[in-house]
Amino acid sequence: MSEHPSDDPHPRTSTGSLPAVVAGTAPWAGSPAKPGQPGASHSPFAELDRHAWARLADTIEQPLNQGDVDRLRGIGEHLSLNEVEQIYLPLSRLLSIYVESAAHLRSAANEFLGEQTLRTPFVIGVAGSVAVGKSTTARVLQEMLRRWPSTPRVELVTTDGFLYPNAELQRRGIMDRKGFPEAYDRRALLRMVSEVKSGKPEVRAPWYSHLVYDIVPDREVVIRQPDVLIVEGLNVLQPARVREDGTTGLALSDFFDFSIYVDAKPKHIEQWYVDRFMRWRDGAFANPESYFHQYSYLDDEQAKERATDIWKRINGPNLRANIQPTRSRARLVMAKGEDHSVSRVLLRKV
Repeated sequence: MSEHPSDDPHPRTSTGSLPAVVAGTAPWAGSPAKPGQPGASHSPFAELDRHAWARLADTIEQPLNQGDVDRLRGIGEHLSLNEVEQIYLPLSRLLSIYVESAAHLRSAANEFLGEQTLRTPFVIGVAGSVAVGKSTTARVLQEMLRRWPSTPRVELVTTDGFLYPNAELQRRGIMDRKGFPEAYDRRALLRMVSEVKSGKPEVRAPWYSHLVYDIVPDREVVIRQPDVLIVEGLNVLQPARVREDGTTGLALSDFFDFSIYVDAKPKHIEQWYVDRFMRWRDGAFANPESYFHQYSYLDDEQAKERATDIWKRINGPNLRANIQPTRSRARLVMAKGEDHSVSRVLLRKV
């Protein structure tokens, strides 16, 4: 039986030029070339350290206050008002630039083609491991993008709603692989994002409860032509599957206009997961209706052992085999340090 609680048991649903590249390589591309060596400045990514990235917020007004941050912060996430200002404020402005640019491109293409196609939602994918803070990232971006004039309507959907119901996972014998790619109804997820991107007036998605750890049959998420749709989940950057005949179908990321990977060292994520599990034991797990209520009776040592075991058997292997390999497919990578704060940002060059 799978026992990996997901990211959050209570999900809530003046432009400046970029500073010079700090280091011209992505973390998956090996060591950066030294100045003067071939390829020293020929990476497809611009890498900005925290100071360089934070400078982008100097001329932008901070729209959130401490109350907003407290409301958006996930359990165990060390989100601060300073982090929002230095990291998420520049990111929200960058995203608004991309949204505006997409609108200009559509207008120019319509003029060239003699067509009158309507604006469709700008889709952003947010990927990363369990406990890395991607759910908080998605919620903060949703709240901040709503403050920009070009994107007042922003919807957030998590891929948890497209997990197969527990009964189906048990029937297939993969309950202990909940969160792995094969545990999701990939066709339904692709269909949902395709319909949103096609401009369908109303699109419905399943509702997942972190309390009961299952799909809730009589509840749905309804998406009605937002300006921006954020799709958050472990596997949103998975490449297309290769069919038996050697051909490939669509990948979810084919519908993304922008994608973000929230990154950190696996040893730090494991510790964050264990720390969060300990907090949940006295919080969400204490609810008798919680799927994980059994863990509320564990003492400190037992709880740490249990959390570590879940990580070693489920979340760690899933991260190594399925999630981390998709990092290089993101347009932007937010790299976190041990203290949860973002230490650098890597942005794919335009």
